[in-house]
Amino acid sequence: MNASIKDIIRLFTQWGGNRYSEAVSQTSHAEQCAALARTAGADDEVVIAALLHDIGHLLVLDQLAGHPMLDRDDEHEATGARYVAQLFGPKVAGPIALHVAAKRYLCAVEDSYFSTLSPASVASLELQGGPMTPAETSRFERMPHFINAVNLRRWDDEAKVSDLDVAPFATFVPTMENLATLG
Repeated sequence: MNASIKDIIRLFTQWGGNRYSEAVSQTSHAEQCAALARTAGADDEVVIAALLHDIGHLLVLDQLAGHPMLDRDDEHEATGARYVAQLFGPKVAGPIALHVAAKRYLCAVEDSYFSTLSPASVASLELQGGPMTPAETSRFERMPHFINAVNLRRWDDEAKVSDLDVAPFATFVPTMENLATLG
C-alpha cells in the first residue's frame, strides 16, 4: 500500500490510541518523539521521521485487526520505512529504517545505555537480535542515516512520559504535506 497523508492520519486515528507495552499510546509516543526532535533543532525530515518512526506498528495493527504481535519481532522499522519512502524520501525513511538497529548499536557501544531502556524495549531488544557485534557496529557507523537514526533512538527512549503535554499530531500535518510535495 502506498502512503498518503490521509492514510497516515487514518492509521493514527484508528490505531494510535493503542499501547504496545509502554506507558503511553502510539500517538502520544509519536508526538513526544517529534517534539523532542523539534526542540533539538532537527530539520523537518528528521522531525517527521521521529513522528512516524513506529508507523510500522500501526500498519501491523491494521493488517491484524488490532491484535499486536508481542511474541516476535514485527520488523516495524522496515515496514514503516518502506511505507513512507515513496511519499517522503530517504531523509525520512532512512532513520525510521535504522532506529531499531540504533538501539542495538547503542547497547553495544555505550555501557550505560542498556540501563536506560524501558522494560518493553529490553524485551524487544532480545527479539531484535541483542546488542550489535563489533563488525555490525562498524558497518552501522558507515550508513548514510547513522547519526539521525541514533538521535531518533534517543528521542524514542525519552518519549514515553505519561500525560506529557506536547504539540498534537495535527500540528505536524502541514510539515508532512510540505515534505510530500517535495518528495
